Amino acid sequence: MNWLVKLLGDPNEKKVKSMMGIVEHINALEPEFAKLTDDELRAKTQEFKDILAQRPTSKNFKEDLKLEKAALDKLLPEAFATVREAGKRVLNMRHFDVQLIGGYFLHNGHIAEMRTGEGKTLVATLPAYLNALTGKGVHVITVNDYLAKRDSEWMGKIYKFLGLTVGVVLSNGEGARNFENKKHAYQCDITYGTNNEFGFDYLRDNMASSVEMLVQRPFNYAIIDEVDSILIDEARTPLIISGRLAQSAETYQLMAKIAPQLQKDVDYTVDEKNKNVILTEEGIDHAQDLIGIKDLFDIHTQYAHHLLQALKAKELFVRDTDYVVKNGEVMIVDEFTGRLMEGRRWSDGLHQAVEAKEGVEIQDETQTLASITFQNLFRLYPKLSGMTGTAMTEEAEFGKIYNLEVTTIPTNKPDIRVNYPDVIYKSEVQKYLAVVDDILAQHKLGRPVLVGTISIEKSEYVSALLRQRGIKHNVLNAKHHEKEAHIIAQAGRYGAVTIATNMAGRGTDILLGGNAEYLAKAELDENGIDESNPNYETLKKEALDRARKITEAEHDKVVAAGGLHVIGTERHESRRIDNQLRGRAARQGDPGSTRFFLSLEDNLMRIFGGEKITQLMTALNVPENMAIDSPLITKRIQSAQKKVETFHFDMRKSVLEYDDVMNIQREKFYHQRRKVLAGEGLYEDILYMMEREVDRLMRSYISPEQKVEEYVYDDLVTMIKELHSTVPQLASTFDVADIQNMRFEPMYNKIKDFVIDAYKNHEIEIINFYNQVVTDYNAGYELQEPFAPHNIVRQLEKDVLLKVVDSKWIDHLHNIDMLRDGIGLRAYGQKDPLIEYKKEAYDMFNNMMYEIQSDTVKHLFRTKFGVQVVNNQPEEPVDVPNDEQEEG
Repeated sequence: MNWLVKLLGDPNEKKVKSMMGIVEHINALEPEFAKLTDDELRAKTQEFKDILAQRPTSKNFKEDLKLEKAALDKLLPEAFATVREAGKRVLNMRHFDVQLIGGYFLHNGHIAEMRTGEGKTLVATLPAYLNALTGKGVHVITVNDYLAKRDSEWMGKIYKFLGLTVGVVLSNGEGARNFENKKHAYQCDITYGTNNEFGFDYLRDNMASSVEMLVQRPFNYAIIDEVDSILIDEARTPLIISGRLAQSAETYQLMAKIAPQLQKDVDYTVDEKNKNVILTEEGIDHAQDLIGIKDLFDIHTQYAHHLLQALKAKELFVRDTDYVVKNGEVMIVDEFTGRLMEGRRWSDGLHQAVEAKEGVEIQDETQTLASITFQNLFRLYPKLSGMTGTAMTEEAEFGKIYNLEVTTIPTNKPDIRVNYPDVIYKSEVQKYLAVVDDILAQHKLGRPVLVGTISIEKSEYVSALLRQRGIKHNVLNAKHHEKEAHIIAQAGRYGAVTIATNMAGRGTDILLGGNAEYLAKAELDENGIDESNPNYETLKKEALDRARKITEAEHDKVVAAGGLHVIGTERHESRRIDNQLRGRAARQGDPGSTRFFLSLEDNLMRIFGGEKITQLMTALNVPENMAIDSPLITKRIQSAQKKVETFHFDMRKSVLEYDDVMNIQREKFYHQRRKVLAGEGLYEDILYMMEREVDRLMRSYISPEQKVEEYVYDDLVTMIKELHSTVPQLASTFDVADIQNMRFEPMYNKIKDFVIDAYKNHEIEIINFYNQVVTDYNAGYELQEPFAPHNIVRQLEKDVLLKVVDSKWIDHLHNIDMLRDGIGLRAYGQKDPLIEYKKEAYDMFNNMMYEIQSDTVKHLFRTKFGVQVVNNQPEEPVDVPNDEQEEG
């Protein structure tokens, strides 16, 4: 491949060079824009909007997007120059040329791979401002609430200065569930928030009971920060809104007692790679004896399912690695970030199995009400882009699944980081002793040290070893994002030692010598000084001046000592996560170094290829306490990582192939539901449902080709009974005698006309009843505004239809889950599970639509009155529980 690059040139380099003319154009505008007054600079926003308003348009959505982009491309140099000038004036931050390059590729729907410390947060302001000029809204997506709030306030100063509005949606804290706050945030030109909250709000909108309850606008353009974390690492995790299902805790407790009595490799086998447990014949017999039953797989008991979940909890889910127990609750630890995933629960009874294992209160299992994967959520955006320090290793996946091109953006200053070779030990104990020795050696030089671990448990272990040696240090386990951002910001101070799980503090740069702004804030907080103090701005400036003197002096000392030294204590399954840790060192041309310490007992080595490496170390006669950095072993490790990456990519691709089937159904269902919510053509749809229901009913008993003499009289009697069941109003006015001598089409027309006439009469009854209510409740009561006489029936139809569609959709989600769980078995019958899944899911969706039609017609004819009457007196507030958030 290298010879091809030499021959044809680096394609990435060519891409970057191709737009250097635009950078030169923006730079040429800088002196001119610097002369503008604040008001003149701010007026540029309206000027750009006026130009966009004159662009050619098309009724074809895709064609219109192309025309819009062409218009934005013309504005890009001036718009970027405007943002650069605003950044200088408001934040004292000037966009570097490489940041302009990053902004250009983000606007063009690429993933911009930018090294740590290159200012991705500032880069996002360029395409966000440009695309916000369309008035359709821009979403800037981050990985946690702290970063969303910080960036909206920090970068929001640029947008507000230029006359744009900025909002933020949070998943917890003040305003998180405040409907008006959320709606306002989504109406802003630029909205910051987390991937989870944007996703859950999308699902909540598609469960709303009225148009007024919708908070989001149609999706337009999204910029995803840490795009690899969201679109790759979390791709297999669906967002689920669920409701509780009451279920006995006794079964979970029973299985938690049975599981320890079964023996691994005798009663069951464990597949660590696929995180699965398989019972042997001996294990099935043993379990049946222990439980005291004859058939473990009896469909009515689900004992087999619960036992397998208990065994998974026993073998595959480790306390303080996969989860922690906090305040009597089992809380999931994100395997990629090390963060506690508050509110998330494993589905399918697994969480309950872990709770039973730990002896804490077993919470009810849940039923899915709405669900979507991040893969399909973000493919809903007509335009998508992202930023990260590590994307090239996943370039193929970004291209195939999201149609996103990856472009590496050059660094502002040369990279002088030293990556030392991996050192490998036979045992984990020796590895960690070597880690501590390296920390001590670097600490004596005054170099700040960052130690990356893969779990909370490992962080605590390293911390204990350092305490034994008397080394002062900080431990970050990604529990409190804001607090940890302050600590990680000071991890570059002289002699600082910081231990952190993979992603703790991600999004906050480690500045050599420390971060003056965070240091100043810490001083103000310590002295109880906040914005309510009348002298706050003066005191803040004084604290910042003191902090800058400290950090500038320390910066020079740290640089002289060699910069930040990063230690990795284990190779992750993905090279990308390792590269993220390495990227912490040597930002913006600073010195720095990295080294990974490994052992043959590490998960990656043990599960993927550890035996061959063990044989190699044995052949080389390596002592227990001796490390080696053999290129052969390093090559084996890289090979193992590539294997795992391919394995996970295949898994994500498989999830997408199956979820794509569900996604088509979801989009169609949500589109139809939104029409019902808006009341678009509702009356016509209801009448059409009645016509279709008559047609379905008739075809169940007779066919259009049948002659009158071929009819079976008993079938006609049954058909009319079913009609009376659906439309009870016809029981006394319509009988078999009315249609028994008719062919299919005239019979259909007669029944249809009777049904529609009956419904119109039913409408009149409802309106009369409504008028009576108005009369009876005139004193002290009033009807809510939506229920005026002219739309009372339409509101009733909407309420009935929404209840039916929501109920049927929940059942459909459950049925689809059951289908998905068992579809793999079709392979034993020489059938392609995916093709079978597509066929059956299609049939199930059609059946659901028929059931919606049938149930809606029945409910409408049986509904007597649907008007809500309220007293003028204020109601007591009602607490609404938060949505359950599960991990599937």
